[in-house]
Amino acid sequence: MIGDQLSTLYVVATPIGNLGDISQRAIEVLSSVDVIAAEDTRHTGKLLSEFSISSKLIALHDHNEDRSTARIIQMLEGGQSIAIVSDAGTPLISDPGYHLVNQCLSRGFDVVAVPGPSSVTAALSIAGMPTNRFSFEGFVPAKNVARREFLSNLKFETRTQVFFESPHRISETLRAMADIMGSERQLSLCRELTKTFEQVVLGTVGEISEQIDSGDIPSRGEFVLVLRGSDEVLAVNADHLLQTLLAELSPSRAASVAAKVTDLSRSDLYDRALDLKKGADPA
Repeated sequence: MIGDQLSTLYVVATPIGNLGDISQRAIEVLSSVDVIAAEDTRHTGKLLSEFSISSKLIALHDHNEDRSTARIIQMLEGGQSIAIVSDAGTPLISDPGYHLVNQCLSRGFDVVAVPGPSSVTAALSIAGMPTNRFSFEGFVPAKNVARREFLSNLKFETRTQVFFESPHRISETLRAMADIMGSERQLSLCRELTKTFEQVVLGTVGEISEQIDSGDIPSRGEFVLVLRGSDEVLAVNADHLLQTLLAELSPSRAASVAAKVTDLSRSDLYDRALDLKKGADPA
């Protein structure tokens, strides 16, 4: 029977908004485990009440994860079954739990996924972007310098990128994206997914930034941003890469390394490396 397995940690996905998205399996597991470790016990308590689940709740969040992990390990050693949930969606996706799962696996306990809702896959499925290759980047840094560095490092990423953002930082993040990634880059903004006021807007970074600033898109709720990958191959930045490598390597070796990183022609990179080396040498 689901949830009866002793000394097992269940990683249980819960709804990101619409309670109808919870799975029957998730309900069965949450009802039958000895303890549920929740990011916010008050928030999860409301969910459990909705489905008449009375399993014991304990807190596991960023500020107590080490202490709670030790406690949960002791419970598992005593033969109890534990479920971990986040406030919404799939645990460990920009939420606490990694340390606990890692410790459980290293000690030989069974760790079982109970899959379900995720705002990352939900947003990707309706973004109208390529999904054969994508990267999840989590929350954009809050401070301006860190934010710009973070986005600059992703400027030439060719995969579709998924970001989380909060309502009080969405405007600054979109302006930084327009400045660094380019205002014409395609973007899908997903707000309040699966909730009453769900909104999905497809446009350019510049267009959506203007709509946020004007209030046409409310700066309220939770945001998932899906950004189209760069069409500018790393050839745009090949000179910078070669110059960096040439400080330590011969033109031939620098071209070989750059070819592996960029998928550009080694012979073309070698010719360019020679030109750069010649230009850097004193007359």
